[in-house]
Amino acid sequence: MKRLLALTAGIAVALTAAAAIAQTKQLSITTGGTGGVYYPLGGGFASIIGKNIPNTTAAAEVTGGSVANLQLIGSGRADIAFTQVDAAWDAVSGLDKFKSGKLPVQSLVVMYPNHMHVVTIDGTGVTKIEDLKGKRVSTGSPGSATEVFAFRVIEAAGLDKDKDMKRERLGVAESVNAIKDKKIDAFFWVGGLPTAAVTDLGATPGTKLRMIDIAQNVGKMVAKYGEIYAATVIPKGTYGGQDADNHNVAVWNVMAVNANMPEDLAYQLTKLMLEKREELGIVHKEGLNIKAENQTKKKSGIPFHPGALKYFAEKGIKVD
Repeated sequence: MKRLLALTAGIAVALTAAAAIAQTKQLSITTGGTGGVYYPLGGGFASIIGKNIPNTTAAAEVTGGSVANLQLIGSGRADIAFTQVDAAWDAVSGLDKFKSGKLPVQSLVVMYPNHMHVVTIDGTGVTKIEDLKGKRVSTGSPGSATEVFAFRVIEAAGLDKDKDMKRERLGVAESVNAIKDKKIDAFFWVGGLPTAAVTDLGATPGTKLRMIDIAQNVGKMVAKYGEIYAATVIPKGTYGGQDADNHNVAVWNVMAVNANMPEDLAYQLTKLMLEKREELGIVHKEGLNIKAENQTKKKSGIPFHPGALKYFAEKGIKVD
């Protein structure tokens, strides 16, 4: 009898444990390459989710970047996407890399601005954007918003991305290694400040980093693609060897989800991203730039999810 009771109790414990596991929701956060900002912030946010939403865990996934992230949440193969606004706008509009169909994605939080880096080193002969003609240039990894953004910068400069340069498709870490090995002359990268891989390049002995100005052509980009792009500056000294301000172009990032995400979960994720920004700032200082005052329709570029709007209304955040 005792053995039977023990066995019954053991089965009950096992079933209870199995039920608990079954009830645990696992969220996938799509980010980018390990050398950028999305990945560490995604890891930090995953930890925050695990500590604050009952029976929920999350993990940051390495991906090709914004375009791939949007495709993953649009198809239901991931839950959360970190993405640039330009790529998100294309996704909901069925443009450019999303011509096969519009994706049902919505924004939860406007995060921080991404800066387009056009990076070279002394000795390549590149001192201005037009000097990329005839050079070996990485325009970002396939499936990345860097690639989308880079093509638009090249177009605005009056260059042809296919005819005027030998183009590689490398992520930021791979681009840094390639330029160190003199396999490329320059690379495009769009990310927060500072980006670890570019910091590494600036700290490399015997290498003089040079940042190329592109803000002079932002008017052409805005005329064609709208006011999602803005002229800005990467302050001198952001990277080792950067002796002057870099006049560049920026676009906002958003945390996006599929439109069918339950309103309560979307509300909780929005709340955590905005109220735990100081914790994210410990992981990367761009976390501190995720602010309530940036939650506007203009900066989001795509519609906000109803769960996000519910949180904004409770906190008196005006998104118009």
